[in-house]
Amino acid sequence: MILETERLILRPWKESDAECLYHFAKNPKIGPIAGWPPHENVEESLEIIKTIFSKRETYAITMDGNAIGCVGLLFYPDTNHYWEDEGVELGYWIGEGYWGQGLVVEACKAVIEHGFEDLKINKIHASFRYDNHQSKRVLEKLGFKYYCDMKNIDYSGKEIREIAMFLEKE
Repeated sequence: MILETERLILRPWKESDAECLYHFAKNPKIGPIAGWPPHENVEESLEIIKTIFSKRETYAITMDGNAIGCVGLLFYPDTNHYWEDEGVELGYWIGEGYWGQGLVVEACKAVIEHGFEDLKINKIHASFRYDNHQSKRVLEKLGFKYYCDMKNIDYSGKEIREIAMFLEKE
């Protein structure tokens, strides 16, 4: 499936996106705040494309043909948390050079609409690290509501605080 917005094309990841993914995913400002370690090399990025990013409803955020981020709906058991009701979780990130332009909100809106309308999902969850103010703003702009505070363990084994939010189909 390909989803289009005013400025973006959301499409499945391709193995040829590995260099673009590595370019952004090696940045220590991207992965750790989203819950994963910076990528070490292009081969690691390729492996992520083949495994994690090959899951259904996971899209490369592209602009001018280049992958600049990722957005998707994660279904249990591939979610970061167990959501008692429906198990659908929104995940996203975008390269640092594209921060502050509203692109993640634009991409998320398209995926949320697709989830509600085409996939017949009624509720979407999302979570962010307590100190990730940018992610909090994205979810607020999308209309997500507070669900609960949580504790989690990050990729390094360190305990972190997260805030969970949800959005219901109108």
